[in-house]
Amino acid sequence: MKEFSKAWKSSKNPGKQRKYRIKSPLHIKRKLLSAHLSKELRKRYGKRNIVLRKGDKVKVLSGQFKKYENKVEIINITKSRIFVNDIEVTKKDGSKKQVAIHPSNLMITELNLDDKLRMKILERK
Repeated sequence: MKEFSKAWKSSKNPGKQRKYRIKSPLHIKRKLLSAHLSKELRKRYGKRNIVLRKGDKVKVLSGQFKKYENKVEIINITKSRIFVNDIEVTKKDGSKKQVAIHPSNLMITELNLDDKLRMKILERK
């Protein structure tokens, strides 16, 4: 069985869509880790969404930590999950564990513009 098909275009079947995302190589999975931009950033850059980066300030849109806002700490490309600073769950034994959030549940409120390449991407229309 083939691992990943470069020829795959699209499908209405959700199972095939999930299979494409799960079996895709890391350089493609990275591009799938994008989140919506806030209204101010949309106006400034003329883009709806952008790939998340460590250091971006994000707001959680849904789930247990809704309306919480802080910086991205860790990005897990293989599992397509984002870890945000101070979003933790206390376990029964008293220890704390960071919560992984899917990028679709996040909105970027402030961008990390340390990288020159990212600035070029933002300036493109």
